Amino acid sequence: MTFDYSTLYIGGKWIEPATTATIAVHSPTTEQLIGSVPDGAEADIDRAVAAARAAFDDPVGWATWSPSERADVIERFALELESRSEETARRVSSQNGMPIGLARQFEGAFPAVMLRYFADLASTSPQDEIRPGLLGGSTLVSRLPVGVVGAIVPWNVPQAISFLKLAPALAAGCTVVLKPAPETVLDAFLMAESAEAAGLPPGVLNVVPAGREVGAYLVSHPGVDKVSFTGSTAAGRGVAEACGRLLRPVTLELGGKSAAVVLDDADLDSTIEKFIGATMINNGQICWLNTRILAPKSRYQEILDTVTDIIASLTVGDPLSDSTQVGPLVSARQRQRVEGYIAKGLADGARLTTGGGRPSGDGWFVEPTVFADVDPRAVIAQEEIFGPVLSVIPYTDETQAIAIANDSEYGLGGTVWTADPDRGTAVARRIHSGTVGINGYANDPTAPFGGIKNSGLGRELGPEGLAGYQYPMSIYLDAGTA
Repeated sequence: MTFDYSTLYIGGKWIEPATTATIAVHSPTTEQLIGSVPDGAEADIDRAVAAARAAFDDPVGWATWSPSERADVIERFALELESRSEETARRVSSQNGMPIGLARQFEGAFPAVMLRYFADLASTSPQDEIRPGLLGGSTLVSRLPVGVVGAIVPWNVPQAISFLKLAPALAAGCTVVLKPAPETVLDAFLMAESAEAAGLPPGVLNVVPAGREVGAYLVSHPGVDKVSFTGSTAAGRGVAEACGRLLRPVTLELGGKSAAVVLDDADLDSTIEKFIGATMINNGQICWLNTRILAPKSRYQEILDTVTDIIASLTVGDPLSDSTQVGPLVSARQRQRVEGYIAKGLADGARLTTGGGRPSGDGWFVEPTVFADVDPRAVIAQEEIFGPVLSVIPYTDETQAIAIANDSEYGLGGTVWTADPDRGTAVARRIHSGTVGINGYANDPTAPFGGIKNSGLGRELGPEGLAGYQYPMSIYLDAGTA
């Protein structure tokens, strides 16, 4: 069965695209065609931005509704997504190789959680605040929606990342043009069907799949007020440059090369499931994964053996099977990229303890791979691989471990593994990163998520995520008015 769409969701309707070009979607497991959608053109972006602009500027439209009125529609949206959650998970797994069990959590369930969280946050947070002045009078500070949002999302966790942007934007009163990645478009169309069924007002959400060139056109479009981008650091620099020239607010969630600092008192056996979750889930295709494992020399061989044994035992196979723990990579090109890094690691003198090759059969698979005795400055320890490849790096003491963790151009995630949570927190505070977990890692909707250095700008999730789609307006009231 294939999923073939011939129209685009713009202005609350399914309309004919500007061209006949299409995006073909192939299964990373079988390499066979599984669907197609229109390949959006600049003219489609123009129509989508115009629809979003009209919806935002409507004097009685979405932006003027109370947060509780918007919350009612957002709740219907959440319910429609939940009714399609299993199909969403299957479509994502079929497109990017995410194991179905993980897809049910991240792609099937999490979007509705985020919609409800941000709708409730917007409804319970004061929109207006009176501040007594120091010069006489007072100031009314209002938090207003920023406007039309251009949201560009990657293929690795397409629905969860879409709703990192959609949930706070919609709750704040913004309208959105969403550009999904070409590799994962079938789930985006199912999401658009959910929005239509929920009665989201026309133009509040518009979906135009396209490649990089059309994405760049959206970023620089004169009708867009803010850009939210998740993707590679290289692409993020281009987005930042364009927004900088336009003085346009932008949120960038980019790459990572995070470190798992295993302290000398850690008990990995009792936390191994969480450890694998922080280092290898989604076939290594998540930006915050802790792919550098720092192990004390006093326990290096023991920790290396533990990591090697558990990685070697992972079940590789069809991502739609409930037993699969590691699926294929998203594309042949991505597999080639990952295999290039494995070859580079071997050429630079790192030692393979498991993996490094391809399983037999069809599909864009790479064996889960562990390198030992990795130099902290080696390419595989410095560059984001975005595949199932871990580097185990020895350190002498806690100070050196922190120095190695911080010796990176990235600063997105990280973990500390220890029997002493207080010690772990103290170490975490010394790691230069936007997020760090103690004995596990999770992006909780209530806490800000984002990076420093080459990992991006701004924050998603939490009240900080909502604030990113608002701007403060000050109305000065003189003493006689206040």
